[in-house]
Amino acid sequence: MLAVFITLQWLVVIVRVTGISMEPTLRDGEIKVVNRLAYRSRSPQRGDIVSIGELKGQRDMYMKRVVALPGETFLIRNGYVHVNGERIEEPYVLHRASWYHPQIVLGSDEYMVIGDNRGMHITDHKFGRVERQFIVGKLWF
Repeated sequence: MLAVFITLQWLVVIVRVTGISMEPTLRDGEIKVVNRLAYRSRSPQRGDIVSIGELKGQRDMYMKRVVALPGETFLIRNGYVHVNGERIEEPYVLHRASWYHPQIVLGSDEYMVIGDNRGMHITDHKFGRVERQFIVGKLWF
């Protein structure tokens, strides 16, 4: 039984969603499963929902969507995400506030992650650059 428990912890992480930053895709209080092995043989892709762990000494994990990949330029204008100068389609975003984020170029090991709830005020939303090493896995269930 202990071996099964240890093996499961190596394969998956059980996460309770806290907060509204990923609504409507993920709701506050939901329990989700994160696949730790999802990125062993491939890199995170735009549109993936990932679990971010241990940022800046915090033990909390965040669930966010990947919107830009290493080496790409990123900006938000009037609430719309632009990657490499093109506005990306985000059918999962239902409400948009008029967010603005200046253009940045991601490093060779950086991803831009953001929640789906863009109706929130930008200062109430945690998002930004994440180094690959902090991406724990991909949302599974």
